[in-house]
Amino acid sequence: MPLQILLLLLSLTIVILGANYLIEGSSSVARRLGVSEFIIGLTIVGIGTSMPELVVSFTGAIKGNSDISVGNVVGSNIFNVFLILGVSALMRPIDITRSNLRRDLPINVIVTSLLILLGMSYSLFGLGSGNNLSRIEGSLFLVLFIAYLIFSFKEDSPSSGSEEESSDKPIKLPLAILMIVGGLAGLIFGGKIFVESAEKIARALNVSDKFIAITILACGTSLPELMTNIVAAIKHKGQMALGNILGSNISNILLILGGSAVLHPLSFNGMNWGDLGIMLLSTVVLITAAYTNKKGKLDRLEGVIFITIFLAYMVWLFIKL
Repeated sequence: MPLQILLLLLSLTIVILGANYLIEGSSSVARRLGVSEFIIGLTIVGIGTSMPELVVSFTGAIKGNSDISVGNVVGSNIFNVFLILGVSALMRPIDITRSNLRRDLPINVIVTSLLILLGMSYSLFGLGSGNNLSRIEGSLFLVLFIAYLIFSFKEDSPSSGSEEESSDKPIKLPLAILMIVGGLAGLIFGGKIFVESAEKIARALNVSDKFIAITILACGTSLPELMTNIVAAIKHKGQMALGNILGSNISNILLILGGSAVLHPLSFNGMNWGDLGIMLLSTVVLITAAYTNKKGKLDRLEGVIFITIFLAYMVWLFIKL
């Protein structure tokens, strides 16, 4: 037990340092390349912090275990919005730009809706032989992912992250890239040690497998996003934090589930309508929050609402199981 506690603390230190280096390196790259910090958050940070989900989902697809592939993404996307963005907004209100309102938030809703419509097409429309995401649909998702990245870069304006611009001299590009790679490695490696240590501690305390599955394992793959957003909030980089979550969620669906379906068609027969509904609700609540209360800002009140919804969802999961 003492060794596992030590490893747990060590892993948290690695994750925090990794998040710090990732944010610093990414911010410097954004300034040097003349792109917004949101775009860097959407691409380098968002995709990078989704690597644990990619490994879990691809492994599940190769083994023919669709429940792991799909459930991992559904749970991660819910966790990302309601808990991670909630905590980020509670720490420091996040500004939402016109591009976010016009492009990124609606696309998040559309992509999530498309996943449910295609994955549950048999239950909804009686199409096909069952609820699944085929290789053709997976290929479509990958094409949409590439198109979204190209569109985002073409429409990007560096001024969209102006509220977080820094007067500090950017780090030299090779060093910034090294910081990004090292930061991502620290996040993923530290997150893996954290999950393993936390699981061993929980088992030593005779905690049930149900509790471990719902808390430690479900939240473990989103630890990189959580720590990255906490560091981003502390460093006044709200656009990078928002880009990280939207980039992660869109990557989870289009890149990770799309790629998983290409490897092996994904069955949705084991999916619960409640979980899919909560995932879709998270996108609707996010875009609604951007237009209400203080338009163009996720403030602390909305952060509290997000966290409350997440806790209610956790309670519902415990009751259901």
